[in-house]
Amino acid sequence: MRKHYLDNIRWMTVVLVVIYHVLYMFNGEGILGGVGKITELEVQYYDIFLYAVYPWFMLLLFLVSGICSRYYLENHSQKEFVISRTRKLLVPSTVGLMVFQFIQGYVSMSISDAFDTMQGVPAVIRYFIMVLSGTGVLWYIQLLWVFSMVLLLLRAIDKDRLWKPGASADIIAIVLMSAVIWGAAQILNTPVIVVYRFGYYGASFLLGYFVFSHDEVMETLKKYFVLLIVLAGGFGIAFCTVYFNKNYAEAPINRSILFTGFGWFASMAVLSGAAKYADKQTAFTAWMSRHSFGLYVFHYLGISTIALFLGKPGNLPAAAVYVISLLAGFVAGYGLNAVISRIPFFRWAVLGIKKERTKDVS
Repeated sequence: MRKHYLDNIRWMTVVLVVIYHVLYMFNGEGILGGVGKITELEVQYYDIFLYAVYPWFMLLLFLVSGICSRYYLENHSQKEFVISRTRKLLVPSTVGLMVFQFIQGYVSMSISDAFDTMQGVPAVIRYFIMVLSGTGVLWYIQLLWVFSMVLLLLRAIDKDRLWKPGASADIIAIVLMSAVIWGAAQILNTPVIVVYRFGYYGASFLLGYFVFSHDEVMETLKKYFVLLIVLAGGFGIAFCTVYFNKNYAEAPINRSILFTGFGWFASMAVLSGAAKYADKQTAFTAWMSRHSFGLYVFHYLGISTIALFLGKPGNLPAAAVYVISLLAGFVAGYGLNAVISRIPFFRWAVLGIKKERTKDVS
């Protein structure tokens, strides 16, 4: 039976990602990567949203991906898993970069005025720089492909000897897993490009596969929903209070106990609440689920394009730029998904859709 709550977590988290990137683009807390502050406010208190979601929303997506990997492998061969994950994850984040996402690279580089320092650089070199700069949000599916391949190696060694004991995880074990997440956050972090956190996100993916793919564990989570909400709220309030106006995305903050504790318990609270109250499907949630991948892949292009042509020049009031940027994220996400999913080759290269067109373009 399909776990609808996992589908609902994914599309709702992607919606949060769109909102996050709008605020991130014009943040006033000095987090690099966007245009920066476009208001005259001394402090943009609404930027607290960035701090309230960053530690956990991608951690949660990797956790859900680990769970779904277990369910997929229960009904498919490892060969099918490799082919599916390579087509849906690796192809869009490599081939897709070269045939489409370099446009995102151009926009991002234009926002940062990078072309001003590239006078005399050959066009082919500029193109490949744009390709690399166009990675943007695709870092998530790049890491997910790596974790998926590592998982197959672990399965070959493990033979389910580690997975089976995962079913016995009780609430005490789940709480103590926060220490595992904290430890993982200290290792395998790439310099400069801080989103590539192989330890932090890899641990979440593997815990999803080995522990939270068990129905028994999910029943335990549902039973302790209130406790998990309290823990998540406590860590979240503490994290936002202590670190607001500081760079939450870099060390040492993104490796702190408050960061990882908030990330873990918020993920647990959402997983618990969704399993308890959102394990259902409607026509609306089904549509959102089918199109969530396209929204994720394309939304940032819409937001950054508005930032380049309206936010950076200051052509409109800040409030209008925020609203238009948010709308552009959804319009670009759903619009480009609808168009590119219908174009031969591009639907495979950019969205990982099989050559024969299917109804599922997520």
